[in-house]
Amino acid sequence: MTDPKGPRSGSGSGSGSRGAGPGGSGSSGSKSPGAKTPGPSKPSAAKTSGPQTSGPKPAGTKPAGTKPAGSKSAGSKPAAPRAPRKTGSGSGTSPASGSPSRPGAAAGSKAPTAPDPRRRVPRPTPAGGRAGPPRGGPGQSGGSGRSQRATAQSRPAAQKRPASARPTTTKRAPRPRTPTLRLGSPRPRLRLVSLGLALILLVFVVRLFQVQAVDAGAYAAKANVNRYVPVKLAAERGAITDRDGVDLATTVDAYDITADPSLFAPDKIKVQDAPQQAAALLAPILHEDRAALAKKLATPGSRYVRLSRQQTPQVWKQIKDLRRELDAKAAKQPKSERRPNVLVGIFADKHSKRVYPNKDLASGVLGFVNSEGRGGGGLEARLDQQLAGKDGKLIYAQSGGRRVPTAGTQEHPAVPGTDVELTLDRDIQWMAQQAITKQVTESRADRGYVVVQDTRTGEILALANAPGFDPNDISKADPEALGNAALTDAFEPGSTSKLMSMAAVLEEGAATPATRVTVPNRLHRGDRNFSDDIDHPTWHLTLNGVLAKSSNIGTILATEQLGRTRQEANQVLYSYLRKFGLGQPTGLGFPGETPGLLAPPQKWSTSQQYTIPFGQGLSLNAVQAASVYSAIANGGERIAPTLIRGTTGPDGRYRPAPRPHKSRVVSEKTARTLATMLESVVDDKEGTGAKAKIDGYRVGGKTGTSNRVDPKTGRYHGYTASFAGFAPADQPRITVYCAVQNPTKGSYFGGQVCGPIYQQVMEFALKTLQVPPSGAQPPRLPVTFQPGE
Repeated sequence: MTDPKGPRSGSGSGSGSRGAGPGGSGSSGSKSPGAKTPGPSKPSAAKTSGPQTSGPKPAGTKPAGTKPAGSKSAGSKPAAPRAPRKTGSGSGTSPASGSPSRPGAAAGSKAPTAPDPRRRVPRPTPAGGRAGPPRGGPGQSGGSGRSQRATAQSRPAAQKRPASARPTTTKRAPRPRTPTLRLGSPRPRLRLVSLGLALILLVFVVRLFQVQAVDAGAYAAKANVNRYVPVKLAAERGAITDRDGVDLATTVDAYDITADPSLFAPDKIKVQDAPQQAAALLAPILHEDRAALAKKLATPGSRYVRLSRQQTPQVWKQIKDLRRELDAKAAKQPKSERRPNVLVGIFADKHSKRVYPNKDLASGVLGFVNSEGRGGGGLEARLDQQLAGKDGKLIYAQSGGRRVPTAGTQEHPAVPGTDVELTLDRDIQWMAQQAITKQVTESRADRGYVVVQDTRTGEILALANAPGFDPNDISKADPEALGNAALTDAFEPGSTSKLMSMAAVLEEGAATPATRVTVPNRLHRGDRNFSDDIDHPTWHLTLNGVLAKSSNIGTILATEQLGRTRQEANQVLYSYLRKFGLGQPTGLGFPGETPGLLAPPQKWSTSQQYTIPFGQGLSLNAVQAASVYSAIANGGERIAPTLIRGTTGPDGRYRPAPRPHKSRVVSEKTARTLATMLESVVDDKEGTGAKAKIDGYRVGGKTGTSNRVDPKTGRYHGYTASFAGFAPADQPRITVYCAVQNPTKGSYFGGQVCGPIYQQVMEFALKTLQVPPSGAQPPRLPVTFQPGE
């Protein structure tokens, strides 16, 4: 601030004016008279804290002869007054500090001055900017001295204004401040954004923890489902062979011949009639219709058609050879004349195929395999689980539909099916099937069956049905022929059932083969009259003659001796019928097998009490009928029939089938007697089975002709012709049973229709098994007697 009383002098004061020059320094108080100043000195309104220089000089240098402020030099003279400095604006105010100068003032004196009206009011200092000159005038404090010093340092000495020439100015009002826009604090927004990011990161962390730790196994399993591809390894189905190991059913490689019709389009193959040309080449090989093949190959918008199913490898090889031949011919032609190969769009799908090498041979026994590879009938269905084996599995990694060879694989090998060895003899089966097929055709019958059984073991050597079917092509088979009629048909046996009645009479001791039986033409019993198959005068027959001439009336008279009453006799007869296996399964376990019909004696009607003894009013199947005669041939011991001889498992080990069940029906003595009586049926001129004779062998058998129940109407319609017997009669080895249902052409009697079949099959079987001929002649029991003798 300035002193209002005027200038003060004194040594050591820091409030006086100070000159600045290159060789001197400012001092407080008056200066020596002889001192020279290089330029005008600038009065200071405030104390300074240190020496100031008016010009630029290097930092840290001190001019020579400079003394500290406040000191006096000896002999110094008072300083001459400085002339006022003119500026372009005419202002006497220092540009740096804005303070007025005092002209003519002695060193260290101060005088008040009027404000300069032209003084410029400084603008507010921007934030962070460089401080400008203060707004205050001469009477304001706070920084005027600093402003003057800053101006003195930055302004050259020639531009400094003399203090005496400083004009007075009028102080101008400061400009109003421009209001500034203050923004809100960013911290709340930053906190909100940070919180949102933290929540998002937390969600990601939780999800990552769930995927990598909690549910890692589940997600890995889901990924493996798409990455790893399981492929089923089909097990090879077991073979079915005859008793000598000859294949009856086996599995081979097969090919479905397919095509891509889009490759036969004219715009692709550049041939207008490509489907027709390809069809002409394939038709002779596939044995398919040419027009049908051309139509399939020309299917619009299709990429896959099946031309033929289950062709052999030889057929596919023939197609490939033909395709290579066409390529070779095209390669020899000039490029301009070459024509595309019309078989380029033919392909093949490889798979397994069930093959029956002998076609319809034993088809009723073997059955068939359906399109899904499962057994659909016969033994293929019954033994399906054993034959099918167990499928394997191959798991490999894939990428883009292609296998990754380095990713490793998991393979569970397939277990092949079990091979089954049957008791059938292929040659005997063939002969039986040929004979019955021929007879059914000649008699225009509905069907027929032949059963050949080994009497010593119960093994079935042949089980033939007519008509049959080819299991290689089920589509062309008659649905009614798909089963095994020898086991599924229940029919009334007729006179072949009289053997069981005679066995009961002999075993119970009610009669002997020589017992005399007078047989009238009609016999009244119950509510009706009974007769034989032909009208005749009164016959005088022995019990052996009753069996030889197949007399119904004689059989009724004989079985009445089994009990004191009819009911008692019925019960005894029923017990023997059950012992022979009637009314119960054979034990083969064949699909659709019928146990036959045999009601208990309490439910027999009045007529059944007299018809059952000669084979009407009860029913059985062909295998049951053959088993009855095998029991007599085996010395009165019944052996359950068997079809399976043994199996060979996947380990290659052969396992024989369990031994069949055996049961005693009659004594050996009764069985031998019955065998001799059966020889009379074939050998004696009075017998009904003369057409069953075999040269060199003693044969025992029985004919049968019964009324047939029509399965469609449930009423009697037509006849069942049958013949049953065994040979050699002295040492039985083979039993043959034959039946023909509803023969409509020629004779319908069992001896005439089935006798020849029996003779052909039995003779062939004896020779096949190398059974030696009989050495002794039959005893020839009496058939008739003379009354009164």
